[in-house]
Amino acid sequence: MDSLRIAACQLNLQVGDLNGNRDKIIAAYREAEASSADIAVFTELAVCGYPPEDLLLKSAFVEEVQETLKTIASEIQSCVAVIGFVSGEEAAADPIRRTSNAAAICANGQILGVYHKRALPDYGVFDEERYFAPGTGEAPVFEICGVKVGVTICEDIWLPEGIVTELAANGAQIILNLNASPYEQGKMAVRQDVLQQRIQESQIPIVYVNQVGGQDELVFDGGSMAVGSDKKIVARAPQFKETVMIFDIEPELSQKISSQLTIEIPIDPKESLPAKGELATLIAPLHEPLAEIWNALCLATHDYLNKNRFSDVLIGLSGGIDSAIVAAIASDALGPDHVHTVALPSRFSSNHSIEDAALLAENLGCDHRVIPIEQAHAALLDTLSGSFSSLPEDTTEENLQARIRGTILMALSNKFSWLVLTTGNKSELAVGYSTLYGDTAGAFAVIKDLWKTQIYDLALWKNSAIGEEVIPLSIIQKSPSAELRPDQRDEDSLPPYDVLDDLLREIIESDKVVNQLIEEGYEPGMVRKITRLVDLAEYKRRQNPIGPKISAKAFGRDRRIPIINAYNRDLE
Repeated sequence: MDSLRIAACQLNLQVGDLNGNRDKIIAAYREAEASSADIAVFTELAVCGYPPEDLLLKSAFVEEVQETLKTIASEIQSCVAVIGFVSGEEAAADPIRRTSNAAAICANGQILGVYHKRALPDYGVFDEERYFAPGTGEAPVFEICGVKVGVTICEDIWLPEGIVTELAANGAQIILNLNASPYEQGKMAVRQDVLQQRIQESQIPIVYVNQVGGQDELVFDGGSMAVGSDKKIVARAPQFKETVMIFDIEPELSQKISSQLTIEIPIDPKESLPAKGELATLIAPLHEPLAEIWNALCLATHDYLNKNRFSDVLIGLSGGIDSAIVAAIASDALGPDHVHTVALPSRFSSNHSIEDAALLAENLGCDHRVIPIEQAHAALLDTLSGSFSSLPEDTTEENLQARIRGTILMALSNKFSWLVLTTGNKSELAVGYSTLYGDTAGAFAVIKDLWKTQIYDLALWKNSAIGEEVIPLSIIQKSPSAELRPDQRDEDSLPPYDVLDDLLREIIESDKVVNQLIEEGYEPGMVRKITRLVDLAEYKRRQNPIGPKISAKAFGRDRRIPIINAYNRDLE
């Protein structure tokens, strides 16, 4: 045949929602069928959603995934479907890892072949060796519509001279790669480069299909693509959107001897596809970096609410830049009618902060209210006066204000079923510049993986992108302050954020230690202080709500530092 028509089914699936995922897969398959596709390719573990984590330890869950796949397969006819699922076949001899990460090749109402993922990532956010046994032996080649097709899953494609080269040597003319690849900044370019490296090695085209959607800390950006044997983009789906992308691609003409494991996928001639019409191929443009981050955070926020069956959020507006960005993201993600904001001023809150918060809410179109905390603060100080007598005031009294605000936010959340979004950024979380059970109280931390300097960049980008000052310049330009004491400024306690963020990137994302940083020219006293603060704040970070990962190394499952930790303890 001259070309294959492929449907890359980039879907927003939900972990554990077997019936919902089944219905989405079948609906996308019908769309592929109607477009005369030869093959519909779905994503890694599409049937159960990714990552299922310890659901895989429940034998009943694994059995239901396999039964759901059979139901889906019964709907598959002449357009072949390649679907990610959990198999027990390859793992049968492994007493610990009882499952494998697999792809089913379905046609004529049946499962006609299975490929088991061989490269299991066990780094960063991935724990696949905890659950899966790797595929073994020679990887099968599937003959579909006269074309020899190699099937791979996610990490398989990242290994140089690995499974792709093997499949090409065994006669494969095209590679299908099923993915659940989480978003991080710059990842699209990295993926494209990896695909082009594999094509350089194998000389055959690759179809890369990635899932989309938010799942706990992870956000999947889609961006499915097909790259021809000349390493040029044939088709590319948009990021952050569900899409069934239909395109034609020419498989490489192969003179190589087929593997003994070539499996023919027969198609019932009675169910053959109608003649193909002309097709306009989609090559979606890439987002600029700040737009990409914004869309990732919006999708993560939307799906965390939607998939957990919440409709509305609550945000404490301080009049500062962090809460302003969170409110703007939430408004884009959910619609302003579903965003509720509250200002919680104390005796130390400036009038301009109260006014800025109200103006932001008005610009966004959010419900806004003001609940002063002075009366509650005074009552708590009076309650504690006996225990605190003869002791000077310190951060204890300051932090009471943050904890009162947290209590009020959670009370409103309980009463109205509004999910509280916290507003701490990565710079603050890194050094512990937050109040445990105060401003850390909430359910989802939208900007926890954004440095403070990135927050300012995003605010300016957002105003520029929509052509109006939705985030007031008075918020962007003011000096950051927690306003817990008179004339307080963040820089009273911390270096300027442009200096701090550069240092924190080295400590957190590059894992550098004190001596290395001093050798690189950082001021020794600052290095010792900030490194110590980062280590001391680990216990706080463990108790913070989760938030979306957008960097190469986020706090949480990406970075696992012991709380009880004597390394470099004596820095001063």
